[in-house]
Amino acid sequence: MADRIPLYPVRSAAAANRKRAAYYSAAGPGAERPSRYQMEDESAHLDEMPLMMSEEGFENDESDYHSLPRARITQRTHGLEWFVCGGWKFLCTSCCDWLINVCQRKRELRARTVWLGHPEKCEEKHPRNSIKNQKYNVFTFIPGVLYEQFKFFLNLYFLVVSCSQFVPALKIGYLYTYWAPLGFVLAVTITREAIDEFRRFQRDKEVNSQLYSKLTVRGKVQVKSSDIQVGDLIIVEKNQRVPSDMVFLRTSEKAGSCFIRTDQLDGETDWKLKVAVSCTQRLPALGDLFSINAYVHAQKPLLDIHSFEGTFTRVGLLDLELNQLTKALFLALVALSVVMVTLQGFVGPWYRSLFRFLLLFSYIIPISLRVNLDMGKAAYGWLIMADGSIPGTVVRTSTIPEELGRLVYLLTDKTGTLTQNEMVFKRLHLGTVSYGADTMDEIQRHVRECCSQLHSQDTSSTPPRKAQSSAPKVRKSVSSRVHEAVKAIALCHNVTPVYEPRAGGTGDAEHAEVDQDFSDENRTYQAASPDEVALVQWTESVGLTLVNRDLTSMQLRTPSGQILTYSVLQTFPFTSEGKRMGVIVRDESTAEITFYMKGADVAMSAIVQYNDWLEEECGNMAREGLRTLVVAKRTLTEEQYQDFESRHAQARLSVHDRALKVAAVLESLERDMQLLCVTGVEDRLQEHVRPTLETLRNAGIKIWMLTGDKLETATCIAKSSHLVSRTQDIHVFRPVTSRGEAHLELNAFRRKHDCALVISGDSLEVCLRYYEHELVELACQCPAVVCCRCSPTQKARIVQLLRQHTHRRTCAIGDGGNDVSMIQAADCGIGIEGKEGKAASLAADFSIRRFEHVGRLLVVHGRSSYKRSAALGQFVMHRGLVISTMQAVFSSVFYFASVPLYQGFLMVGVWHFGLWLQTCVHGRLTCLLSDPRYATVYTMFPVFSLVLDQDVKPEMAMLYPELYKDLTKGRSLSFKTFLIWVLISVYQGGILMYGALVLFESEFVHVVAISFTALVLTELLMVALTVRTWHWLMVVAEFLSLGCYVASLAFLNEYFDVAFITTMTFLWKVSAITVVSCLPLYVLKHLKRKLSPPSYSKLTP
Repeated sequence: MADRIPLYPVRSAAAANRKRAAYYSAAGPGAERPSRYQMEDESAHLDEMPLMMSEEGFENDESDYHSLPRARITQRTHGLEWFVCGGWKFLCTSCCDWLINVCQRKRELRARTVWLGHPEKCEEKHPRNSIKNQKYNVFTFIPGVLYEQFKFFLNLYFLVVSCSQFVPALKIGYLYTYWAPLGFVLAVTITREAIDEFRRFQRDKEVNSQLYSKLTVRGKVQVKSSDIQVGDLIIVEKNQRVPSDMVFLRTSEKAGSCFIRTDQLDGETDWKLKVAVSCTQRLPALGDLFSINAYVHAQKPLLDIHSFEGTFTRVGLLDLELNQLTKALFLALVALSVVMVTLQGFVGPWYRSLFRFLLLFSYIIPISLRVNLDMGKAAYGWLIMADGSIPGTVVRTSTIPEELGRLVYLLTDKTGTLTQNEMVFKRLHLGTVSYGADTMDEIQRHVRECCSQLHSQDTSSTPPRKAQSSAPKVRKSVSSRVHEAVKAIALCHNVTPVYEPRAGGTGDAEHAEVDQDFSDENRTYQAASPDEVALVQWTESVGLTLVNRDLTSMQLRTPSGQILTYSVLQTFPFTSEGKRMGVIVRDESTAEITFYMKGADVAMSAIVQYNDWLEEECGNMAREGLRTLVVAKRTLTEEQYQDFESRHAQARLSVHDRALKVAAVLESLERDMQLLCVTGVEDRLQEHVRPTLETLRNAGIKIWMLTGDKLETATCIAKSSHLVSRTQDIHVFRPVTSRGEAHLELNAFRRKHDCALVISGDSLEVCLRYYEHELVELACQCPAVVCCRCSPTQKARIVQLLRQHTHRRTCAIGDGGNDVSMIQAADCGIGIEGKEGKAASLAADFSIRRFEHVGRLLVVHGRSSYKRSAALGQFVMHRGLVISTMQAVFSSVFYFASVPLYQGFLMVGVWHFGLWLQTCVHGRLTCLLSDPRYATVYTMFPVFSLVLDQDVKPEMAMLYPELYKDLTKGRSLSFKTFLIWVLISVYQGGILMYGALVLFESEFVHVVAISFTALVLTELLMVALTVRTWHWLMVVAEFLSLGCYVASLAFLNEYFDVAFITTMTFLWKVSAITVVSCLPLYVLKHLKRKLSPPSYSKLTP
């Protein structure tokens, strides 16, 4: 691989021009991927069997198999309905995008010349090497926040109303009485966004400030990650993250090899062997990199796994639903105003009266709704982070905590999310005997005895036959079989032992071996798979230790300290097609040549000698969630190996069909191999993964696992984690490469019922190209789906397809950089801080420490946040509807005059009642329409205290996760519940206003005192009616609000008749009106709870 990366030493201009013809290909795995809608040639020869459809059927003719639709596309409705329902926003967005594309020319991607160690020689300017998760910058913050707010109909409506007060003919009050509430709402929103943005800035700064060693002509200097430039020579130490896209030039290891992890790209935390560029590896010292004066000519950037799309701006479903209800309230506002003008008889300038009625009833749409919801979301975030049961949880996006209560699909990564990626050896089966974790000491004893016997035979010229025959024959047979199995496992792998340099070592390649410490405590193993490391670590624990390995030899140490040396003659690496790997070694002490092989049972069953236990035992281990490997060997004579080596070398030199010929030669050895053992390795799961998945499944959440691992590994983890229950069947979607194969396989899959689906990324890509809707429809019916060999782009695309086709809320959870695209594509993203770094945690909406925290985060906090927000939003609307009803009754009684019931003196205290009465007589509107004192001081604290309400305790919600299912149907906030609150508001507003008009006696000012006092008491009692579990802060809020109102009466004595409000007449009239407005609702609530109790009521006393 390294030889394909040419470095060009600069000799002359002519030579340089000739060398420029070659380049370093930077194309990724997806660079040459065909277009999604590209049709294959064999589609014209599609089998005449139609793909079985759902009940709806296809939209085209059933006989036209060549034009099967890739997805159903809902036809847009145009016209006034489309414009009102969001078309205006679509048009504005389209215009803005068009202007951006016109003003900003797209940068043309070109090939690049990168000079080693000389960033100043770059021909073009490259962006900074910094990570940025921020949504805005200094210039776009205010415009961006304002756009995000005014795209909601609620805020846009109040902006229009406030602007109307600049027109003298429409002015009905002070400007600040309109702009102050709107400014307060915007100030709260801007402050919240600024805090979130500052936190993102701090997280980015922490990552971008990580220090790396930069090699210069003067030596090493420390630079920040964000200051690394294209062309810099960076020294990456052991266990240090690679800060950018880099070319591997040199390593301290003499052979130029190095193990790296690609977990930030594909999620795999296993070590992969890479080789440095040969010409730079051969340089005597690091400083010589500057003397060669070389450059890399790289191809222009192409689409690969490093590229992904992200959605930064998130809007919760609750916000969208409330926005729709706000539009319904606006229609009701317009209709009510038209009715009032119609009943008025369209006298005079009726259009002015219409607009005044629109302003008069404007508090039907409460401006405090956004403030209450935003403050509630901040409170939910604080409650989540303060929960001691999920320590370390961070709410990074404070706008969507209630989204956690509406999830239907949870898409999770495997490595590092469900598993710890730590392999543990669990089982060794020899056919007649099986060893588990509690019998490993017996294996150690067998290995020690057998090695001591072999050592005594090697040290003696004539082995003592008497000593051999004295041992029981059965025990000797078992010992030798165990020893052969352990030795095979210790030799058949690609593991390399690595030793750390001593403290104070130079670290240079020429002194690497001198500086190394070869003690057992200083040895670590590196391999391309964690399974390999687990096997070698297990052989070390039972007595055979791998102490050294290079490309041509291996050394094992026995329990007695003897070193066994083996020459590596051939190595056959593992491939996904062959599902096995092998090695041919020569024992230097006996010159015996042995061919060892291990692999999956499906591949090895046809290679080993006949037996009657292999299939059964492999099945038993798989049901336990263990990853099985079958180990076999074949002893070769010198003549057999020489014959094989010549044929193998000749096949490797073939020009045509080289791979087939090499495979054919290898198959000549893979015959009648001696079956040694079957091993079982467990990928250790995260703590409490099984009960967490069970909790989520009982909550009605469908779980999909998207992983980059191979199919066998993904299937094994799905079983061991109980993502797929033991009673469920698994349908493995066979590999497909054409439309016809996908057509047939989808038909076969449709015949299956209640089975989990396992599909690879390649097959998924083919099916989505032709049968997108059909595949998603079938997959959504499965209880669990496992997608293996998925690239980050495919993960994000699966999330987007689920959102588009199901219109349900999705959540993605992962722990690596390869999961960022999936996390940002979902409605709600959760990142885990794990071994793969903080990339996923920083890009997610919520950050947790362990996967088990997901259960409580969703079932407890998600459920309570959604129910609280739904109750809070509808109650705030109810508060405005009550006043609107009272205002409508008041205007109707006074000949449909467009004058307010409660005027500005309750807010600013400057208008005398006589002036109000005079303006009422003359029909002039000169005061404020709404009453912020009522909405803020008198009722704000009790209403906002609903964020502390809970229907069941957290422990009960975790014990009965089935309670979560009701939330996914949106029953807590729907048009049905909204209409119920509207009816309650109309009833209470009518009772309050008519009661005050009927019971007042001499002075009209008593109407204001009676109705306003009864209104405040009614709202406080309605809060008590809504609360399901009392919190001490709720009680404090109730009495605090009541005390504020009573105290304010002393300061409003010129607007209220103090002598009247201190009489028993005032008290009994207010009490009678309040009881009539609230008592029937209490009775109805009690009857409903008895006749049709909610699901949670069965769990509470």
